[in-house]
Amino acid sequence: MPVEIDLLPIDNKLIKIQDEVRTFFGWDIKLDIESAHQLLSVVENTSIDSWTRSQRSVTIANLRRRLVLRETRIAVLGAAIEESEIISMLESPTLFVAADGAVGVLSSLPESISERAWSRLVCIVSDADGGAGTIEAVKRSIPVILHAHGDNISSWRNLLEIALDMQNPPRIVLTHQTPDTISGMYNPGGFTDGDRAICFLISLGVPIDRILLLGTRTDIVGKWSGATNPKEKIVKLQWMAKILTTIGIKY
Repeated sequence: MPVEIDLLPIDNKLIKIQDEVRTFFGWDIKLDIESAHQLLSVVENTSIDSWTRSQRSVTIANLRRRLVLRETRIAVLGAAIEESEIISMLESPTLFVAADGAVGVLSSLPESISERAWSRLVCIVSDADGGAGTIEAVKRSIPVILHAHGDNISSWRNLLEIALDMQNPPRIVLTHQTPDTISGMYNPGGFTDGDRAICFLISLGVPIDRILLLGTRTDIVGKWSGATNPKEKIVKLQWMAKILTTIGIKY
């Protein structure tokens, strides 16, 4: 059996912020809990070996080896990411972690360098609404840090159905946003895919000074954002700003 790596938040304030977000938007925590337990049940009742609980622990260990132990700089790709930023990063041995649909930027690059960029992508952090970019990552068997929240049950079900049809489904790690302890899932903190990606990396053991934020904006809705209400999204980005400030990371 692999050694369990518990992905704990860097600061318990991050979990309290999730409660504050629910209160602000009027969301019921019961829906977050229900989505989390449904996701866990669906994943653990498939026949995919890499999705079993023990293999999901192996996935975390593999990610830790690649992202933590090699002391490489890691760029988190946010929704406002530009192609030029990716091209610049390819000049150094930087690895990529994408916030959901931001991964689509890799396929928008010139064909001659697109595959080089994809080879740097270690995983995506997703609540399954990132559209074509997220689906492309799944079809490329990129590991997915898959998140459950109250109104994304249909989204994660659709993404899992795509993965289930593949000969080589992506490895997955499951996250939730409740204060409960849910065995087989993790809550490292975070609210949007972007800040949750940073919370995930830090809880995995990546030092903050090795994390670089690209395309992280709190004043505009990035072009790689999933389908969203623009006015509500701007408000959500202000909550992301609060989380990044709590973590103590520059953006």
